[in-house]
Amino acid sequence: MSPATALVDAEDLRSRVDALLTQHVEELLPELVAAGAGAAPLAEALGLMLEGGKRLRAAFCYWSWRAHGGDPASPDADAVLRVGAALELFQAAALFHDDVMDDSDTRRGRPAAHRRFAGLHAEHGWSGDPGRYGESAAILLGDLALVASEREFVRAVAGSPADLRVRAHAVFHRMRTEVTVGQYLDLLAQVLPWGEDPVADEARAREVIVAKSARYSVEHPMLLGAVLAGADDAALAAVTGYGLPLGEAFQLRDDLLGVFGDPATTGKPAGDDLREGKRTVLVARAMGHALATADAGLADALRAGLGDRGLDDDACAALAGRIEASGAVADVEALITELGDRAFGALAAAPLAEDGRAMLVRLGHAAVDRRA
Repeated sequence: MSPATALVDAEDLRSRVDALLTQHVEELLPELVAAGAGAAPLAEALGLMLEGGKRLRAAFCYWSWRAHGGDPASPDADAVLRVGAALELFQAAALFHDDVMDDSDTRRGRPAAHRRFAGLHAEHGWSGDPGRYGESAAILLGDLALVASEREFVRAVAGSPADLRVRAHAVFHRMRTEVTVGQYLDLLAQVLPWGEDPVADEARAREVIVAKSARYSVEHPMLLGAVLAGADDAALAAVTGYGLPLGEAFQLRDDLLGVFGDPATTGKPAGDDLREGKRTVLVARAMGHALATADAGLADALRAGLGDRGLDDDACAALAGRIEASGAVADVEALITELGDRAFGALAAAPLAEDGRAMLVRLGHAAVDRRA
C-alpha cells in the first residue's frame, strides 16, 4: 500500500467518497438509457475512469476542512465528502478531455476512453472513421462528467447557509475556469516556437502548471475545505500561501514521473510525455543546459525526439538518460524541494487545528514525494 493510499483511507474517506461516486453513476445510468438505449456505455466508461483515482483532491478538501475547525461528527461532514466527490468528477472530466488533446493511448493502465470507443467502433464494423468516433465519444464523456460534477457540488452545498454557498460556488467556478484556460495555454505552448529561449519556455511551462494543475489539484480543494468550515479571508489567503506552491511541486513531480516513472505504478508507458511532446520545465531545463554548454547533440536530440510518436522504448530511455545527465532532473528535484519547503513552512505557521494540519503535511509529502 502506498503512503498516499494509506492516508486517504484515514477516517474511511476513500470508501465514503467512492460510495458517493458509485451512487452517482448508478443513478445516472437509467437517466442515460431513458434518453437512448445506446447510451449505456457512457455510464460504464465514466465508472471505469472513476475507479482508479488516488482521491488526493477529496482528501485535501476534507482535511483542510478539519484543519479549519470542521467537526467530523457533524452533519456538515457529509457535505464536505460530497464536495470531494464533485472534485473527483471534475478531475474525470479533465482527464477525458486531456487524453484526447494529448492523443494518449492509456490512462491508469487501461486504454484511454477515446481509444476504447474507437476499438468498439472497429469491432462492430460501423461506418465512418473509428478514431474520429472515439475522440467524439470521449469529448462527450468529459462533458457528461462536468455536468455530473456540477450536480454533485450543488447537492453538496444545498443545505449550507446562503453566504457559505456563494463563497464555495465562487471557488468552484474559478477552479473550473482556470483549468479550462490552463488547457488552452498548454495547447498554445505546444505550437509556439520552442528550444531557442529556454527561460521563456520554462516561464510558459510554469504558467501552464499553475493554471492547469497546481490550483485545482491542491490549492482549490484546500480552499473549498476552508470555506466549508467558515474560514475568514485571512485564513483563505494563508491557504493559498501553502496550497499553491504545494500544487506546483505536485505537478513537477508528475512531470518527472511522465519521463522516468515505472509503468507498473504510473499506468502509462515510460517516456510517454516525451512521445507526446509535453513542453515541461524538465525539458526546458535540459535545453537550457544544452545551449549553455554548447551540447549540440543534446539540443538536436531534444528537438528531434520531443513529440516523436515513433520513439520506441530504447530511444525513449536514451533520450531520458541524456536529459538526466544534463542536470535537468536535479534542477527539477531542487525546485520541488524549494516549493515544498515554502509550502510546509507556511503550513506550519498557519493557525490550524493540529490533527488537520498534521494530515495536510502528510498528504503534502505523499503528493510531492510519490513515485506514481
